[in-house]
Amino acid sequence: MWGSLGLLLVSALFPVRRAVAERCPRICLCDNIKYHVSCLNKNFTEVPITIPQITQKLDLRGNNINVIPVGAFLHIPYLTHLNLQRCYVESIEEGAFRGLGRLIYLNLASNNIAFIYQESLDGLSSLQQLILEKNRIEEIKPGAFSQLGFLNFLNLGENFLVYLPDMVFQGLQLLKWLRLSHNALHVIATEAFAGLPTLRRLSLDHNELQSLPTEALSRLSGTIRLDLGHNPVTYIGEEALEMASLKQLFLDNTALQDVSYKAFVKSPLLHTVDLRNNQLQVLQPLIDAAHLKKINLTGNPMVCTCYMRPFKEWMEKARVLVDVLCAGPAAFRGEQLESLRSLDMKCGAHAPAEEQLPSPATPRRKPEEDAKKRCPESCACSPDFQHGNCENRGLRKIPTGFPGNTQLLDLRRNEFHSIPKRSFPSLKKLVSLHLQNCKITELQPGALQGLKKLVYLYLSNNDISVIDAAAFEGASQLSYLYLDHNGFTRMPRAAFSLLPNLFSLHLQHNAISQLSDNDLAGARQLHWVYLTGNRITQVSPRALSPAKMLEKLHLDENLLQEVPTGSLRGLPVLSELKLSKNLIKYIGDGAFLPVARSLQHLYLDNMGLEQISSGAFAGLGLRLKNLYLENNKMVNVPDLHSFTGLEVINLRDIPFHCDCQLLPLRRWMDKLNLRVGATCGSPAEVRGQKVKLSAVFKSCPGWGMEKARRAHPDKVKAKIKAERSPSKKKRSGKAQARGTKKSQV
Repeated sequence: MWGSLGLLLVSALFPVRRAVAERCPRICLCDNIKYHVSCLNKNFTEVPITIPQITQKLDLRGNNINVIPVGAFLHIPYLTHLNLQRCYVESIEEGAFRGLGRLIYLNLASNNIAFIYQESLDGLSSLQQLILEKNRIEEIKPGAFSQLGFLNFLNLGENFLVYLPDMVFQGLQLLKWLRLSHNALHVIATEAFAGLPTLRRLSLDHNELQSLPTEALSRLSGTIRLDLGHNPVTYIGEEALEMASLKQLFLDNTALQDVSYKAFVKSPLLHTVDLRNNQLQVLQPLIDAAHLKKINLTGNPMVCTCYMRPFKEWMEKARVLVDVLCAGPAAFRGEQLESLRSLDMKCGAHAPAEEQLPSPATPRRKPEEDAKKRCPESCACSPDFQHGNCENRGLRKIPTGFPGNTQLLDLRRNEFHSIPKRSFPSLKKLVSLHLQNCKITELQPGALQGLKKLVYLYLSNNDISVIDAAAFEGASQLSYLYLDHNGFTRMPRAAFSLLPNLFSLHLQHNAISQLSDNDLAGARQLHWVYLTGNRITQVSPRALSPAKMLEKLHLDENLLQEVPTGSLRGLPVLSELKLSKNLIKYIGDGAFLPVARSLQHLYLDNMGLEQISSGAFAGLGLRLKNLYLENNKMVNVPDLHSFTGLEVINLRDIPFHCDCQLLPLRRWMDKLNLRVGATCGSPAEVRGQKVKLSAVFKSCPGWGMEKARRAHPDKVKAKIKAERSPSKKKRSGKAQARGTKKSQV
């Protein structure tokens, strides 16, 4: 009865609902068949519910929709194009776009979105183009794009992104163009671009990269075009780009002063390099770039003396088209390099004094130019890029007199030994300071005084063994501190008390032997700690506790003999833990339990690990994405069935004993759509065979049942149930026997 009544009610209401669905909103414009609806600048505060159900293209630009709530578009499921530009959108609730399984184009540009959460884009399973430029995006949550398997264009330009974490673009298997232009990117994690096999173009121009993110870019085996212009890159070293398919490289308008002749050796298909508007005076022949056809050097102060002769001869022999005008010597100024004769490009005694190769050029100044724009002798300053360069000038004292607007100061490869108090007067705008390879043994108290905007401090490859906290006085904005490759034998305790904004601490390749209680006192904002390649044998339980925001901890290449489980307590957001190349032979129950809810990347490779207990991975499951166990000595691994979120697992070079005890792992691998790399180490007759392909498991009990289960799951379940349940006849016989025995008693 109720079913019939319900059907009648639905039938009665259907014409009314259909009429509403087909009616065009009063102040919007619809085409005749209502496939395309335009509601521009109508002051809507929410998505109109009167949009016709059959609408395919909806334009809501210029409205005032601050929040996109859950299910906002459920009433228009046929949408293929949706434009929400300039709608003052601040947040997207989880599930806001559910029901839009046909949408292929979504434009959210020019809004106020700050965060992209994991489920913000759920439901957009067919989306091909996503435009998020000109928002306020500071962070992309892990998994934010995991549902967008068909996306081919993602525009995140003109946002506030500062760094890209590992696997941030996971799930974008068909992405062809990723635009990250006009952000503030200065750190890109090694695995940031992992999982982008179809990416053809990457735009990283107009950011704050001070060097090429070589390792991260090497993951892009299919990328053809790379845009890196308008970044403060000063030097491109040997093998700086390892991109097998790269054809076009744009490095225009950076701060380049030198390019190694081997810079592009590992990008064999490169044919176009744009180096316009840099500070290059000389370029060496790029002899290993066999496919190179065009180089743009316009806007560089190229000096066409004998130092450029090898380059000219190479470009002629290799038939490379080079666009460059000579800036000097005077006789050749304004001439095309290709029009000169090699014999006329002279140096030394054969050329007038004015034609000698000058030191790196300082911009010519008018006498009346502001004194603040002066540059110390033997250094080069570029007001346009706020960049001062005194690299490898044999300096023994910090020079003074840099322009007041200097933001990047490069003092590498000098011999300062000590940095005294107030060594950098009048550099209130300095953001990045390079002091690598300067034979520094000490920073005196107040050495950084006045550097109120300093964010990056590079002290790598020096001889520092102790730092007093007072050395950082006045540099409270310091976020990235590089102390790697020095002489520390213990953590610089209390040195971070004056660095409340410290984000990343690099202490790799020192001689630190242990981490003691409160070594990180004061480092409340610390997110990344790198301690690779020290001599650490012990980590005390409270050594890391002050850094409650710690996300990344690298303890690889040390002397640890066990997982420092106790010291992991109190780290609620730790997502990456590296323990590779330690001396850990055994991992016991609950080893990672303190960080099981947050851990995503776990490195346990190359340790000579002999045994992992069955409860070692307790608590780890859905969140773990990367597990590295390669090159160890155990013959089996614990049950991995709970690891349902894995994107990378490496089991190479483990001598698995391929017998029936390994069958659970073998079955798990069958269900896994990932490369595992596991091979049999024993017995001898199957050594070297892939675990997944070895026939040795076919003789194991239950193998045939497993095969049948995959082919006919319902029949197998019924058979198992029948075998486990005794028949009525057997039950009644047993009951009768029990009754007889009872009566006899």
